[in-house]
Amino acid sequence: MDKTSLRSLLAQLPVLWWEADGQLRTVESGGGAFGDDIRTARRFLDTLRQDIAAPWRSPGTRHWQVPFEGRVFDVSWPLGDAPAGGRTRGVAAVAGAGTTAARRDGAFADFVPAPAFIRDHDGRYLWANHAYAHRYGTTPENVIGKTVHELHSPAAAAQFLALDQDVLTRGKPLRHTFTYQRDDGGSGQAAGHRFPFREGAQTHVAGIYVDITDCTRAVNQRREAEESLRALRDHSGLPCALLSAGGRIQQASTAAAELLQTRLSDLVGRRADTLLAPLPELDGLHHRWHDLISRRSRRVQTSAVFVDARGAQRRARLHLTTVGRSSARAASVWAVVTHQGLAHEPQPPLTASQLRILSLLAGGRSNGEIATSLRLSRQTVDYHLSRLRALLGATTRPALVARAYVLGILAPQTWPPRSATATHPQSYA
Repeated sequence: MDKTSLRSLLAQLPVLWWEADGQLRTVESGGGAFGDDIRTARRFLDTLRQDIAAPWRSPGTRHWQVPFEGRVFDVSWPLGDAPAGGRTRGVAAVAGAGTTAARRDGAFADFVPAPAFIRDHDGRYLWANHAYAHRYGTTPENVIGKTVHELHSPAAAAQFLALDQDVLTRGKPLRHTFTYQRDDGGSGQAAGHRFPFREGAQTHVAGIYVDITDCTRAVNQRREAEESLRALRDHSGLPCALLSAGGRIQQASTAAAELLQTRLSDLVGRRADTLLAPLPELDGLHHRWHDLISRRSRRVQTSAVFVDARGAQRRARLHLTTVGRSSARAASVWAVVTHQGLAHEPQPPLTASQLRILSLLAGGRSNGEIATSLRLSRQTVDYHLSRLRALLGATTRPALVARAYVLGILAPQTWPPRSATATHPQSYA
């Protein structure tokens, strides 16, 4: 077969042949490995020359494999066989199209949304997927063959090469995060995983990255919101607590610990209903709690009697609000205490008649008017008032009204006066 026929045959095969002078400069080349793309063929030959000059390359190497733009080439270039000053001839053949699984994996890697790359010892890109190229506003074909210095700033290139060298030296994967300059001028953050990648007899560096800028920003915003909520909770002076759907205290303010005369650490994890006096009104509070958890109500305002660590009782207004709206069942509830009554020793609950008499008395009614309004005898009203003065420790009518308010028996901010327990709790759906 003459030389013309041989070249015609090689032009149809996935090979590249060349002749080079003593300085390894290409004098002539051909073959069908790259079709009519002369620039890609020249870039491949440039890669070969750099590969030969690598310090880890054995001087007597005659046959080796070279990865290039997603393909692997078997190279045969007997450099030592050429006469002094003469030409050397070499050939590179595509090692094979690979198995179906390999082609599938390659296609998958090309189009995964996470930027990924493979670089050699010198920081030259051997492969990059579309996401990586898109990050720099180009295509994989324009990334492959370039060095990190051509694609990144000097500072970034130095940082990336140092990380590559760490992976190659230790032979172990490396996880890290770094800050980079975004296209809009702002700074972004990425989490990366670099690892050794063996291809034939050579070891390269492969990497895959995930942009965590938005995730980091969301985490920081949540942390700031939690810090603001904590500051509001601890410095507002209001006793408050975050309760689980099961009624256990998850968080509590220092004011809540002071109200209950206990340590903050002793509150967290405790069932909230164990802090309330076992009065008949507690059943109604349990029903309203279930309405909140099942989202039949969004907010509830009611009244409750708290029992502190010393056994003293204190009535206060209780505001309950569900947290979150993403599910059919509330995950937690904020409880805030306002309008605290005076702490006092446990006492028998007042009867309905006594509560109505106190309300009318606070409204300015005389004993006779109270008797008429409630259809009681004057003597019965006098008896109840005498009994109330003894129970509440008040010697006069004004003192009795004042004690009823400071103990939380009468609801504040309502007119005409009403019992705190008789006030219909307000629920907001």
